[in-house]
Amino acid sequence: MWELCEFWAECTLLRDPAPAGQGRGMGALPVIASSLGSAAAFSVATTLKHRSAGAVPDAQDLNLRKVGSLVRATVSHRLWLAGIAADAIAVSLQVVALHLGGLAVVQPLLVSGLLFAVLLRQASNGRVDTREIIWGLVLTGALAGFLIVAGTSTQASGPREPLDRAPAVAAAVTGVLFAAICVALGRRMRGHGSAAAALGVAVGLVYAGTAALIKALTDIGAVHPLSILTSWQLYALIAAGAAGLTLNQLAFQAGPLTASLPATATVDPLASIALGVLVYDEHLRTGGAAALGLVGLLLVLGAATVQLSRAGAAGEAALIAATVG
Repeated sequence: MWELCEFWAECTLLRDPAPAGQGRGMGALPVIASSLGSAAAFSVATTLKHRSAGAVPDAQDLNLRKVGSLVRATVSHRLWLAGIAADAIAVSLQVVALHLGGLAVVQPLLVSGLLFAVLLRQASNGRVDTREIIWGLVLTGALAGFLIVAGTSTQASGPREPLDRAPAVAAAVTGVLFAAICVALGRRMRGHGSAAAALGVAVGLVYAGTAALIKALTDIGAVHPLSILTSWQLYALIAAGAAGLTLNQLAFQAGPLTASLPATATVDPLASIALGVLVYDEHLRTGGAAALGLVGLLLVLGAATVQLSRAGAAGEAALIAATVG
């Protein structure tokens, strides 16, 4: 399996070599190692934060006072703090991976964190659910395949044209609207496994928005570094980041990890691709074969997300029944 990953990464690096000075001559092994290490650290962070969500005050009715209590308890909880530390390690390894290799190699490998999180969840519960593992493999493979087939790219040379604000505003309004709908659905369905999935979708949308804001800030900083401090994008990023962390804990609190995480892991990259195309003039691969492949992978993604959520809910119910019995 490792040899297949290295062969694919080498082929991708040859097709889309990294810029000069970015470790192109080091081969695929460091890229694979740092990418998988980042994915593993992200999965540890996710597992720790999910466990911390069950040890803080419940806020599923979204009452502002209860949400405030949840936030205060969360930011001082040792498991959540350990999860943030694991996140920092994951981001550091991701930066190394992106420095040594291209997005076409790194991002699909990072998706393996979803499968790692499923396996960690089962290990922590002391049980093995083959159905969860199978659907976790299917979802991970389909998501990685979608990112590979989509192959977004930007113009490699020439000055970047100013962004058209109309698509950016439309995308922001649409994203906020859909996220609000998902939060409302999660509140209405609280106590049901679907609530975690709905909140997970909202988290994915918020995370995609934060990624777009980070990209905007890096563009600003490349020209006028001090302008970052006076840009509205910085304060929007802080607000979106806080909202994302809070919604993530609410999603974890609403149900099993296999209900919220697949939704977040699927929506985040898909929404990011959409934002890249609409706002940053990125381009997907064209052609009939690529289009059919993307549609087919989207169908598999949807089916795998639903099935993994159902498997997780069934496993959670069986674990509770065994504990009570």
